[in-house]
Amino acid sequence: MADENVTEPNNTTATTEQAPTPAPEEKASATPAQPSPASMPKPHAPSPAAFAKKPAHTAAPAPATGAYSDAEVKAAEEFGRVDDNGTVYVKDGESEREVGQFPDVSKEEALALYARRFLDLKAKLNLFAGRLKSNGIKPREIDESIKTLAEETAQPAVVGDVAALKAQFEALKAEGEAKKAKISEARKAAVAKAVEERTAIVVKAEELAASLGENTNWRSTADKFRALFDQWQQHQRTTVRIDKADADALWKRFSAARTTFNQARRKWAQARDNERNAAKEAKEAIIAEANELKDSTAWGETSHKFNELMDRWKQAGRAGRNEDDALWAKFREAADTFFNARQADRDQISSSEKENLAKKEELLAKAEALVPVADEAAAKKARQALAAIQEEWDQIGYVPRDDMRRIEGRLDAVDKQIKAVEDAAWKKTDPEADARKSSFEEQLNAQLAELDEKIAAESDPKKKAKLEAEKATKEQWLNAIK
Repeated sequence: MADENVTEPNNTTATTEQAPTPAPEEKASATPAQPSPASMPKPHAPSPAAFAKKPAHTAAPAPATGAYSDAEVKAAEEFGRVDDNGTVYVKDGESEREVGQFPDVSKEEALALYARRFLDLKAKLNLFAGRLKSNGIKPREIDESIKTLAEETAQPAVVGDVAALKAQFEALKAEGEAKKAKISEARKAAVAKAVEERTAIVVKAEELAASLGENTNWRSTADKFRALFDQWQQHQRTTVRIDKADADALWKRFSAARTTFNQARRKWAQARDNERNAAKEAKEAIIAEANELKDSTAWGETSHKFNELMDRWKQAGRAGRNEDDALWAKFREAADTFFNARQADRDQISSSEKENLAKKEELLAKAEALVPVADEAAAKKARQALAAIQEEWDQIGYVPRDDMRRIEGRLDAVDKQIKAVEDAAWKKTDPEADARKSSFEEQLNAQLAELDEKIAAESDPKKKAKLEAEKATKEQWLNAIK
């Protein structure tokens, strides 16, 4: 978890200027010169030894902050005085207090020095006033600045309107407290917003963890968790720092959601690996069986077994893309070996069947030449010839399946025509034949009339030939009973 950091600007805190201690120097000319730091006045009353000494005249120092206008200096000097001993006093409210001593310069120079110090301190207050209006100021900076200015304005060693200076400080102090309250409220609002935004990230993670199931797209869900974690880190870097207790609680929830996902994904991956291993083993067993069958010439039985192997292959599940491709290639190789051999055998059989068809069509032409037969003697002779044809027919063998019914039907039609004459001759000697002859003749005539209509309406040559063969048979029957 990334640390939460909020960069704070450097505090601009007023510092207390230490009052310098003057040192004796040679008396200078009437025109004051810029003093060295050692020549600054003492902020305390002189000792008796100091009065006994007669040090050289020292020029007044320049102001610490910068040059001020004569009007500003004069206005400050109105609140102070210098006695004959060089002691400087200031009016502080209704009373007067000593602020320092500068005996080796003129009264004007001593008074001007402390007036400039007043203006320096006032400049610090003005600087702080401007700083309070800045949006970048921090409560810590406000507290440190007020603490420093409180010390500097309590009993300042300056000459000027000290009461106004203290009043300005008190106003700034109140303004500082108001600014801190405003900053505090703004921070509370920012923290509340940050907590709300980070909670939204946590809720999304928890919803993802709660939605895990059999249909989960684990790769897509992992990408979503990764994106949420990136959002979390970005939020830490770019928003206000929230309270540690809240941050820890939210991170605990977010981490728990990620842990739930990671554990579920590992469990799924383990189950997937187990399923793939089982599928691989099952498919390897199928391949072994296929290799045992691939050289078989029991075409029908083995084809059925290969179909069963294919069904088992589909039910075995997936072993992973790379594994599946390699396993399928092995199974396909064994299956192709068998089915290619079967197809070659079929091609050979098909050629033989076509030759058989040609032979049977020659025999069929001989058989159909035997009909019609006129009487019983002709029928008997035709039967003997047909029997020889049928014996040779059976010895020839198979013909193409599509032609088998057609030629068998034509041969059966010849047999039926001969049989009709045979039956008719037999019926002439049957005592009951005369009784049934009239009714049977009527039925045959009706059937022949119906066949004529069907033949006239039929356009399919094969079906039409079949109807004509049936008509010829019935005509033979009719001729036989007349």
